[in-house]
Amino acid sequence: MLADGFGRVATNLRISVTDRCNLRCVYCMPSDPDWLPRPELLTFEEIERLARVAASLGVTHVRITGGEPTARRDLPALVRRLAAVPGLRDLAMTTNGMRLAELAVPLREAGLHRLNVSLDTLRGERFVHLARREGFDKVWAGLDAAGRAGFRPLKVNMVVLRGVNDDEVVDFAGLARTRPWQIRYIEFMPLDGDNTWSRDRVVPAREILDRIHARWPLEAVVGDGREPARIWRFRDGLGDVGVIASVTEPFCEACDRIRITPDGKLRTCLFATRETDLKGPLRAGASDAELAGLFRTAVAAKDAGHGINRPGFVKPVRAMYAIGG
Repeated sequence: MLADGFGRVATNLRISVTDRCNLRCVYCMPSDPDWLPRPELLTFEEIERLARVAASLGVTHVRITGGEPTARRDLPALVRRLAAVPGLRDLAMTTNGMRLAELAVPLREAGLHRLNVSLDTLRGERFVHLARREGFDKVWAGLDAAGRAGFRPLKVNMVVLRGVNDDEVVDFAGLARTRPWQIRYIEFMPLDGDNTWSRDRVVPAREILDRIHARWPLEAVVGDGREPARIWRFRDGLGDVGVIASVTEPFCEACDRIRITPDGKLRTCLFATRETDLKGPLRAGASDAELAGLFRTAVAAKDAGHGINRPGFVKPVRAMYAIGG
């Protein structure tokens, strides 16, 4: 098992397959990102091998992330490799949805189980402001294609920014009442590429829930405590919503996640200030046992929490797109 010093066991691995993206979302990326050279990215063979090592250590869930993972050529081929890894019970992906209209069916057929699609506004002109690119119609078409391909429940991620899109919180909740979707509201975190994060731009989870509850009463869904989202369903039985309160209600004490960056660094937290190089030893001929030792040592040293609300918090050098969402 991958146990840390606080009794937590890592069973959930997020693998970023690229830092590249076809959008430039303001809460994630700088307007002019500095991409990794392609040879620095892990190959599909390397990703599969690290996933196999992780699975041998008790990892059961893998999520493919980016950047934008569908920007990686032949992504269904990687999904097929990962779906065949012994011990992995769940294979998911987070995407901006821009290429789902063409890829939803191939990804499903390759073995992808679940999808999270990022969409932060229901207004085309506001989409351009937030994403700094056109694409609203493509994302909506991607959501439709994902539903027809059989991805259920389809999870839609909305990063809520005060004064920017928080007036759409209730509108998004309305989508979950008429579709087999789960709307997941995410607090704005200090991981943006342009360093514009400030606490006054964070809309707390409690405020988000209060706004929805005032329109449609909610009741809590009891979970196992390990998922980052706290789930609430409508009392009249139609759909549900989730809130990820990384800033105002941290869930670090139950965290079971670790991450591999697109250039092969192992991180035990989104906000970690340390990374463990896996790619270097892997390309130098390290054995599976040696790679497993690197996983164990890194997880054993995992911090108690991300420290956002403590004095002296240091924002990670890398922005979200370079770490893996």
